[in-house]
Amino acid sequence: MKRNYSVFLFTVLLIFFQSVGILAGPPFLTDDPEPVDFKHWEFYLASSIQFDKSQSDATLPHIEVNYGAVPNLQLHIIVPMEYSRTDNSNVYGFSNMEIGAKYRFLQETDNLPQIGIFPLVILPTGDKSKNLGIEKAQIYLPVWLQKSWGKLTTYGGFGYWYNPGAGNRNWIFSGWEVQYDFSETITLGGEVYYQTADAVDSKALTGFNIGGFINLDEHNHLLYSIGKTSSTNNASTAYIGYQLTI
Repeated sequence: MKRNYSVFLFTVLLIFFQSVGILAGPPFLTDDPEPVDFKHWEFYLASSIQFDKSQSDATLPHIEVNYGAVPNLQLHIIVPMEYSRTDNSNVYGFSNMEIGAKYRFLQETDNLPQIGIFPLVILPTGDKSKNLGIEKAQIYLPVWLQKSWGKLTTYGGFGYWYNPGAGNRNWIFSGWEVQYDFSETITLGGEVYYQTADAVDSKALTGFNIGGFINLDEHNHLLYSIGKTSSTNNASTAYIGYQLTI
């Protein structure tokens, strides 16, 4: 009965979010294959930011919900409000929703990493005319690996983005992250990543982020990261968020 109630609650949340209307493993762009534990939840209230001299984009805020629907399977949704600034405009409003499911098909052993997939769909729920949305739905098909040795954990992988629309290109993202648990409270880590061009007038880029986690207690956590990309204007990136696990 409890399991049926949890699945029902997630379905209600999904329907609600769609009626009112990013990515990867917070606080990094690179993700891991480890799903939320069976019958458990993760809730995030966060902001993801990218800015350079000519443009700033940020989710202010976005809500992320993850639920362990069955063993090794996590359901996922992100609902964002977005702010976008250019030299000619400043806009704020509802942006593109993200839904997906993470499935771990290989458990970690002493010699082998855990491996999983995390397909995502970005829905065109924002207003493209105001620079707050995309023209057509995008699909992301990644594979992620993770291995731990005591307090040291490393994970990464790559994925293919289907990116339809005028002037767009399908593209590939790859990244790798390393983190270390300095205590039960503090974890610090960093990632490097590379992505191919996602539009006919753009170029491939590389980037990095450093950040970590502060575990206030068993259920309450703070997440943060800052970084740079090799884009034309040398963009800066940041993430700040609160996570509740139950």
